[in-house]
Amino acid sequence: MQALFDPFFPKGLQSYWKCDFVKSLPDEADRHAHRTGRAGAERVVAHAPLPDRRSGPPRAERRDRVESRDATWSMVIAGIDADPKQADALKTWGRAYWTAIHPFNLEGAYVNFMMDDQVQGRVQATYGENYKRLAFVKAKYDPENLFRVNQNILPAAS
Repeated sequence: MQALFDPFFPKGLQSYWKCDFVKSLPDEADRHAHRTGRAGAERVVAHAPLPDRRSGPPRAERRDRVESRDATWSMVIAGIDADPKQADALKTWGRAYWTAIHPFNLEGAYVNFMMDDQVQGRVQATYGENYKRLAFVKAKYDPENLFRVNQNILPAAS
C-alpha cells in the first residue's frame, strides 16, 4: 500500500501542495483564486468530497478524529513539474492560490497534504478539541517523538 502512488510521482519530480477544508465556495472565491495565474507546469486544484460527519455518533465516540465536521470538501492545490528549475514557481503559485482562497475556507485541512510551511497551528485546528487527547496518547506511546516525519502531533508535556 505504501508504494501504491509511486508510479504517479517518480523520483526527482518537483511538487508543492497546499490544502484546506471547504464548506462551500462562493463565486467570489472562484474569481479571486483564478487571479493568481497559471503558467508552465501542471497545476491542479481538486475538491474531494468528504462524508457527511454532522450526524452520527457524538464527537467523543467517533473514529474520525478530524474536528471540522462542517467540511464538505477537501481542497488540494498541487503544482507538479519534472523540471527542478520550476520548484520556486510551483511554491509561488501554490502559496498565492492558497492565500487567495483560504479566507473562504475552514481552518483545518487534511494533514497529509500540508507542506512544512503550512503546519503552524493548522494541525491543532484540524484536530480541534481532540488534539489535546492525541498529544497525551503521543506522549505515552512515542515520548521521544520518533514518529515525527509527518505533520506532527507533539507529545504533551508531563
